[in-house]
Amino acid sequence: MTKLAGKRALVTGGSRGIGAAIAGALAREGADVALTFQHASEQANSVVQSIEHLGRRGIAIKADSADPVAIKRAVDEAAGALGGLDILVNNAAIALYNTIADFKLEDIDALLAVNVRAPVLATQAAIPYLTAGGRVITIGSAGADRIVGATGTVYYMTKSALQSFTRGLAQELGSKDITANLIQPGSTDTDMNPADGEYADFQRSLTPLGRYATPADIAAAVTFLASPAARHITGTVITVDGGMLT
Repeated sequence: MTKLAGKRALVTGGSRGIGAAIAGALAREGADVALTFQHASEQANSVVQSIEHLGRRGIAIKADSADPVAIKRAVDEAAGALGGLDILVNNAAIALYNTIADFKLEDIDALLAVNVRAPVLATQAAIPYLTAGGRVITIGSAGADRIVGATGTVYYMTKSALQSFTRGLAQELGSKDITANLIQPGSTDTDMNPADGEYADFQRSLTPLGRYATPADIAAAVTFLASPAARHITGTVITVDGGMLT
């Protein structure tokens, strides 16, 4: 029997990259999985098909993580379709870079809305569905602890906010036997930051392992935190960065 048999999960931003890997990994461990997407409907449907091929239920929900109404609707729709909710993975995020002197107000607002407000609102909407043994797992960034490059300040500021959010949430939900944890990936091979990109060699040089993570590496950390083996882990930050912070 797989370790997440009978569990029901929602992965925000699950149509591609790290989110798609997380959705697939949860399904392989036995969970039924809903995922949200904004534009990539074909990719989202492909992920759902792969989930269903494993014999699990899958559902793709179109939702803009910058829209508070859409976030709540997506959580309610996921719980309704799956018959409840046991695992929420706050994965959806955007990355915008600029110097502080040149950052546009609308870009600052967009980063705060998707990277900070959306995880709070998704969790708020999910709490009524979560019961004992529930999990809230949020995906941040190793850049919250080490900023590399002068144009990443605002983006990494939003990722730092997830640390205090996770620790406070762990305090709030602990009495209900619901855990809250944060995973901070380092450089990971996705279309947003490909391992053959312009700055890839520099990023590899920052890590003792000298390589990028794969989305599967991040998904493995998620499935661990979602599993019974992590029942006593909460309020914790797990950094998956190849040793960049050493």
